[in-house]
Amino acid sequence: MTTPLRLPLAEQAELPSAALPGSGRRHAIHPADVKGRFHAARLVVFALLIGIWIALPIVKIGGHPAVFLDVDERRFFLFGATFNSQDTWLLFFLLTGVGFGLVYATALAGRVWCGWACPQTVFLEGVFRRIERWIEGPREKRTKRNAGPWTVDKVVRKSATQILYVVAAVAVAHIFLSYFVSIPKTFQMVRQSPSLHPEAFAWVAATTVAFYLNFAWFREQLCVVLCPYGRLQSALLDEHSLVVGYDARRGEPRGKKGAAGAGDCVDCNRCVVVCPTGIDIRNGVQMECLACTQCIDACDAIMDRLGRPRGLIRYDSQDGLAGKARRVVRPRVVLYSVLLVVGAVVALLATRRRTDFEATLLRLPGQAPYTVADGQVRNTLQLHLVNKRADIESYRLDVEPVEGMDAVLAVQRVQVDPMASTRLSLVLVVPSEKFHGDLPIRVHVTRDADARDALIATATFLGPSR
Repeated sequence: MTTPLRLPLAEQAELPSAALPGSGRRHAIHPADVKGRFHAARLVVFALLIGIWIALPIVKIGGHPAVFLDVDERRFFLFGATFNSQDTWLLFFLLTGVGFGLVYATALAGRVWCGWACPQTVFLEGVFRRIERWIEGPREKRTKRNAGPWTVDKVVRKSATQILYVVAAVAVAHIFLSYFVSIPKTFQMVRQSPSLHPEAFAWVAATTVAFYLNFAWFREQLCVVLCPYGRLQSALLDEHSLVVGYDARRGEPRGKKGAAGAGDCVDCNRCVVVCPTGIDIRNGVQMECLACTQCIDACDAIMDRLGRPRGLIRYDSQDGLAGKARRVVRPRVVLYSVLLVVGAVVALLATRRRTDFEATLLRLPGQAPYTVADGQVRNTLQLHLVNKRADIESYRLDVEPVEGMDAVLAVQRVQVDPMASTRLSLVLVVPSEKFHGDLPIRVHVTRDADARDALIATATFLGPSR
């Protein structure tokens, strides 16, 4: 029986690849068209993800877009919840959660993110390559036309492709902008002169150029050269992780149909020509493999023609491809699961401390912390009240009484606009003969709409030491 080909990742880095050829010169990759169950499923996923991406800044929840990151006003709306710049600490839990979720998913299902949900894959395969195939035809026609002389047909097709690339890049850039300025304001900006909003115009121009260069030219190089995720595979994967792999026990030795002693692989290279990074999946797990499953559909189609079972290339673990049992529950997954639960609990406990408003007692900048005049010690402070909700809110203010201290607050009730703040003056006076040390200052702030929503702003009454 033939031993499966399972090279160490260090050796796999030296294998030939159209994306990273040994010569150092990049060769344009033109993946062949493929049909099959995974290709159809990926198209549905791409359409769903792009639809959600377009809908998020349009669909309103609680009167605001589902996702609106208003950096200019430092207010953020996420699925009905409102946040301001003072909530940026929550990004720690969001970013670490996404990062760890990616690590966890990789341990279980390999590079499923790269092949099915990464924006680079979604837009490249779901939009830009489809434009190329629609205008210039299948791989065979494209490569033949590229190798031939410049004719009217070639100029027209190439020009039309690039024009549509630019249109697609402009559309993506404007939708991306709408996440930060809202859809109505984006439409308003489009109808106006760029001089009225130069920052937004410069942003759209820069992102349009970046998207165009990436999806029209750089393409797979972003995945295999710039993105660090692929280079972490040797640490993130183990022999039980789900990967797209070649069953060398069944496929080797390769040979034409009917050849004596030959395996199921007829060496048609169909799996190579459909690969978006130009690798040969038969060389084992490789850094450049995006787990896009196109080689699975291509090989299954060949097996169907030959009347042989599907699955010569398939989703499986490296142990599964070697004929061993695959274990889903294993020390790595158990550890990741425990860490995931611990992280979720910590995040939940931390986020429960977040309130819909904030109240802080501040001393006036540039002024002495206290003054002594006419036999009285005086402290002047400001109550800084921040409304984090998307509605106008009314708050009741109560200064906790302290024996011998007189407190004068500007108002007892105050209204604060949505996602806005206000500052109120607080003057505290203690007769000098009654001041024997620092005194506590406590201001109770209660939201009128819900008495359970209350905070206490604290400070210390200062005076001369005795």
